[in-house]
Amino acid sequence: MQIVAGGLCLILFVSACTRGDTSPEDAKTADSSAVASSSCKEPEKKVSQTLSSGATWTMCWGVHPDFGLSLSEVFIAPPGKDPIRIIDSASIAQLEVPYDTGKRNTSDITAAGFGGRKMKTLKADACAGDLNSMEIPKIGDGKYGESETRNVLCTEVIDDGLAYHSSDLVAPASDRKNALRLSTVSRVGWYEYVSQYTFGSDGSIDVQLGATGDLSPADYTDKDHGWDVGDDEHAASHSHNAVWKVRWGLGGEGGMKAQQFDATPTGESGPESPIMTGKLKDIEHPALARWKDRRWWRVLNADVLNDDGHPISYEIDTGKSDSFEFVDDVEHAHSHEEEPGYDVGFTNFNECEQYATNNRGDCGRGVPEFVDDGKGQKLDDVVSWVAVGFHHVPRDEEQSPMEMHWQGFKLLPRDLTAQRFDIPEGHEEVNGVPDSEWNQEPTN
Repeated sequence: MQIVAGGLCLILFVSACTRGDTSPEDAKTADSSAVASSSCKEPEKKVSQTLSSGATWTMCWGVHPDFGLSLSEVFIAPPGKDPIRIIDSASIAQLEVPYDTGKRNTSDITAAGFGGRKMKTLKADACAGDLNSMEIPKIGDGKYGESETRNVLCTEVIDDGLAYHSSDLVAPASDRKNALRLSTVSRVGWYEYVSQYTFGSDGSIDVQLGATGDLSPADYTDKDHGWDVGDDEHAASHSHNAVWKVRWGLGGEGGMKAQQFDATPTGESGPESPIMTGKLKDIEHPALARWKDRRWWRVLNADVLNDDGHPISYEIDTGKSDSFEFVDDVEHAHSHEEEPGYDVGFTNFNECEQYATNNRGDCGRGVPEFVDDGKGQKLDDVVSWVAVGFHHVPRDEEQSPMEMHWQGFKLLPRDLTAQRFDIPEGHEEVNGVPDSEWNQEPTN
């Protein structure tokens, strides 16, 4: 069923069109041949969208009583290509909120949940695209009892800025891009959380948790543990420790690997800069990993190759900045101290391992125990547990309500295709070292 909304054209197997109209110039409609054929398990529903690059995203969405917005069967079809399976399932797996006073710590996913009565009904003022409905239990823990059909999911096609700008002399080119965004709102305590996934025209997936609502009126303290947001009244500082669970499905089930990339100074210098070496290391067994300068991770399927013969993979970008020192300032040494915990955990899929902390069942309480229990296994059916923290020191401007603040990470395609999806005219043959005609310095 085709839905038209706000000047944007979605193929959305969810609900009827609510507002707006569109034209071919405003958006591209997903070609049925590019839509993954997998069916969604009830009560999940399917959404599919072709974006500015010509790539088509297809996925299923549902509302879990604890995790809230949950995605599954995530595929992307590059222009003119068959759909590629990217993710089997993805959702938040815990949100821990410890206060600096030491008097409160909530585990919002396992103690309250983002689904059921916690998931808010959305109206047009909260969504510039389509409002999509689902049956949501309205009593108890969000699993059982009477249900009501409510608009809980917002789907939008958004302007995503500049896609590329090339001033080369042979084929100058520039263009903008768009993206598909899915979001829900859940209220836990005084906070209201936005679960948001943005699917880019370049194949990227931006995973974010937004927080708004109100500061807790029960958590005021002294200046050592909070910030003055009134007449010498200090709202307590606290952390939002979020962990997402991504079960990968690159090219199908199983057959996947995880790797860590590190670029390391050699201690030697060339004519103008220090010499670095970059190396990939296989993560062969379940493991915890910490971010360092110039470090990232990827999940790949070594048996599925792009047209250049490279294994398809996705990079996990936790959004941390690579610290550096100016070459001219080498006398100021930089150091990075190790800290306990993890930024990314890798395990094999186990149905029992659902929550990052306070896990239910007899398979371990959380990610560190999942890793310990699986250390003898070979990584194959890879699950990534991505941890992103945010220390919230309140501001005067956050009363009331709070301005939205965000935390999250990105999943970036790495060698999913041999070239970008939307190759501009004249750039088709640029794949590897350019021909001599390209080796010219462009003029202003």
